[in-house]
Amino acid sequence: MVPEHNRVECPYCRVDVLREKPPLWERKSISIILSSGVLFAAGLVFELMGLWETGALILFLGTAIIAGVPIAKKGIQALGEKRLDVNVLMTAAAVGAFSIGYGAEGAAVLLLFYIAEFLEDYAGERARRSVGKLLELSPETVVKKTESGEKEAHAHEVEVGDRVVVRPGERVPLDGKVREGSTSVNQAPVTGESMPVSKGEGDEVFAGTLNEEGYIELEVTKPPGKTTLTKIIELVREAQERESGTQRLVNKVASYYTPIILGLALTVAIAPVIIFSQPAENWIYRGLVLLAVSCPCAFVLSTPISMVSGITSAARNGLLIKGGTYVEEINEERVLALDKTRTLTKGRPEVTDIALFDGSEGEVLRVAVSLESKTKHPIAESIVAHGKGHGVEAAEAEEFESMPGKGIKGLVDGEKYLVGARSFFDELEIEYPGDKIKDLEAQGKTVILVGKEDRALAAIGVKDKIRENAAEMTEELKENGIKPVMLTGDNERVARAIAEELGIDEFHAGLLPEEKVEAMKKLVEEYEHVSMVGDGVNDAPALAEAHVGIAMGAAGSDVAIETADIVLMEDDLEKVGYLMRLGHKTMGTVRENIIISILTKGALAVLAVFGLISLAVAVGVGDMGISFVVIANALRLGLM
Repeated sequence: MVPEHNRVECPYCRVDVLREKPPLWERKSISIILSSGVLFAAGLVFELMGLWETGALILFLGTAIIAGVPIAKKGIQALGEKRLDVNVLMTAAAVGAFSIGYGAEGAAVLLLFYIAEFLEDYAGERARRSVGKLLELSPETVVKKTESGEKEAHAHEVEVGDRVVVRPGERVPLDGKVREGSTSVNQAPVTGESMPVSKGEGDEVFAGTLNEEGYIELEVTKPPGKTTLTKIIELVREAQERESGTQRLVNKVASYYTPIILGLALTVAIAPVIIFSQPAENWIYRGLVLLAVSCPCAFVLSTPISMVSGITSAARNGLLIKGGTYVEEINEERVLALDKTRTLTKGRPEVTDIALFDGSEGEVLRVAVSLESKTKHPIAESIVAHGKGHGVEAAEAEEFESMPGKGIKGLVDGEKYLVGARSFFDELEIEYPGDKIKDLEAQGKTVILVGKEDRALAAIGVKDKIRENAAEMTEELKENGIKPVMLTGDNERVARAIAEELGIDEFHAGLLPEEKVEAMKKLVEEYEHVSMVGDGVNDAPALAEAHVGIAMGAAGSDVAIETADIVLMEDDLEKVGYLMRLGHKTMGTVRENIIISILTKGALAVLAVFGLISLAVAVGVGDMGISFVVIANALRLGLM
């Protein structure tokens, strides 16, 4: 095992190379708890059985010294900085207890408080490190393909452009593109996808993912330390350190809370003695109990442990949340603006209809494929793909001519054909049935006409396909009181058809990038809490204008990962619903933890004033017990 102090940082990855920590029982904290616990137990036996009173006191002092020195050091440091913290309170309570003859209670205060602090540290470390463990999925060695054959090398010896071999059952060592072979890859560490994804030549693969089936060769596209997985870990770690608004408020309250509690404890200890001549020992003890029970640990812990747990859970499910502030904002949002292309739709047009006016479908497709294969327009590519999918082979097009923004023409099998928009056919005064075309356009489809110089042969309807679960997502948003609003640069006819199909009541069409920003500003003015989901690159200015910018399908995109507040690593709209549920659940857990800590400590404080609880109960229940409940409640978020 590698001791924690021996950890080093890799100059390539900028992450810990030796991430392994010693087992729980080897840690210093465990040694302190066990040794002081044994002494405390022995002291209790001596005291309860009346064996040796001085020996019991010595054992309790030993317990207090072992468990209390770290607490006292922190308290002295706090006083040196002219502030009062919980370590000061616990040290004062323990010293006071010993001074009035309550050695067992004084020792219990320090031991139980030390255990509570250990539980808090351990829970926070566990939540923070659970995502960091993903880095261990990346192999340290790779099989590099060279001119002389295959060679095993350290991952840091690989450079961008090198070829790397990944066999079935092996982890992908670095980000790259498949250059040979095909397989299915489990991408759960990066995107949160539960099902393997097919990969072939030209497809991206990410470090840390599992090659399940085939042999593949990758061309490395990112150097070690710059992979998508590494970036995810770094961003999550940074997010876990950022304080949310609620956390800042809780910490501010706690800074006033401690001196107030100290003043109240002194009042309880002194006022009845001076004013009513009550027994000093009795009221000093009650003041010490009040001091111990009012420790704000659980209250202060309630927000950060919940936020860290929520952010960590999101990362394991393929979402990067860059801080607790965005969890709060998501929970408050009233409007979610949605970009259309590549967000609600796939951004890849598909042929949906072929309306024949003359001739056969096979003839029309052959002509369209022959001419469109000469261009690189997305609609042309969709027509070519549709034709190939139906077994159509392109003929050699001669005298090919392209009119940008209008259409194309050329000779196919010696005959002249035209393919283009309605305006192209109108300009050439070629007739076509207008009603059928209007029907297709009313459905939000782009219409491409195919014809000869004297007549139209057919209309091809093309539409950007709506993503799976898009309708379910918008319905879930509305059920949760969030209004979906669509923003698009597409024309109003297409936008209206998409909006109606998805049940979106408000949309803004024909927007240029700068006009999307203005639309976002107006939405923010009207609804206050507005978030936006976009593709993270083209929509960056509008995403920046929203309270929370959510980039979708950003796996492998450095720009999207860096610019957005929340990143959905894959193109899955179900993750939007999950994000809303997570925000609601996380903030609900924060509120639950705050209420639990305040009510429990308030009740115990009243009991302390009336002398109905002991110092040990004050710390064991009011501090350690409540801290444990708060931690357990927060860690439940990791199950989402």
